[in-house]
Amino acid sequence: MNREGLKELSQLRIREAKTLLANQFYDGAYYLCGYSVECALKACIAKNTKQYDFPDKKVVIESHTHEIIKLVKIAGLEIDLKNNLTDPKFQLNWNLVKDWSEISRYKRNSELEALDLYSAITARKHGIMTWIKRHW
Repeated sequence: MNREGLKELSQLRIREAKTLLANQFYDGAYYLCGYSVECALKACIAKNTKQYDFPDKKVVIESHTHEIIKLVKIAGLEIDLKNNLTDPKFQLNWNLVKDWSEISRYKRNSELEALDLYSAITARKHGIMTWIKRHW
């Protein structure tokens, strides 16, 4: 999978989540929301990979994770994240998104949880995806 493929997958997963929300499938919507962020962050990591360079083994191994906070670090976005966390609305959204886990595919999520996560990711001005897209 390359950077463009990850970007497309990220956008597809958030559209699928919206469809699931509209049809009251909150568990799947919650999972796909977080998965869209994971894919977007992996696109940021791919952007940092220089063509024809031999990849650093540690970065490659660490990139194969589902943990949002680790992916932010690997993508080199920690400082920018810290700067954005001074915005209370962004911080609120980040606090909802950062704890997402692929384990959520085995859990039940309420309508409110799914809607809150979707909103935190897709909010135009203070949303997590808006922030990530500046870097991918």
